[in-house]
Amino acid sequence: MPAPAIRVFKNLDELSREAATEFSSLASRGQPEGKPFCVALSGGHTPKRFYEFLAAPEFATKIPWDRVQLFQVDERCVPPGDGQSNYRMMREAMLSHLPAADKHFHRMIAERPDRDGAAADYAADLRTTLRTPAHEWPRLDLIFLGMGDDGHTASLFPGSAALEERQRAVYPNWVEKLGMWRLTLTLPVLNAASRVIFLVAGEEKAERL
Repeated sequence: MPAPAIRVFKNLDELSREAATEFSSLASRGQPEGKPFCVALSGGHTPKRFYEFLAAPEFATKIPWDRVQLFQVDERCVPPGDGQSNYRMMREAMLSHLPAADKHFHRMIAERPDRDGAAADYAADLRTTLRTPAHEWPRLDLIFLGMGDDGHTASLFPGSAALEERQRAVYPNWVEKLGMWRLTLTLPVLNAASRVIFLVAGEEKAERL
């Protein structure tokens, strides 16, 4: 495994533009056997500007959206129209402007009362789309992750049960500090990805990063 590279940018716009450039470049490469290019996208505040860049003509017209499948890294267990919903943020920043991308977006149905069922169904969708053999972890081509002030990524919060999960690809995680449930990809899935890019912004996160 290559050593991680840390690149520093002047501001959020520069960071977001570079992330969009990387996405466009990787998505435009040919996939073996006609497989789709499968990407998982994070919620939170930092990636919103990145999604807005992807929706802008500069990038949107260069990306072969018909060959791209988009997944969520995590989602809060709220309705899709809720102000806390990661899907709502992605829809407003990008998907509503890109019908071709919206068509291939796999939403976590995190508002379902049966959270275990919702997690299992999303894991099955992930495996089917990625054509994952039963004995392997789903291997996404690219995952964009963020980092919270406490160092968490996805919805894998310090001290939460999801950090110990080694059997399921998607897990309904109770976050005690926030008093809420979230669905999240688990560590084995994050670690199995071909490429992972962290988008981290804010001076307050520098030391922890």
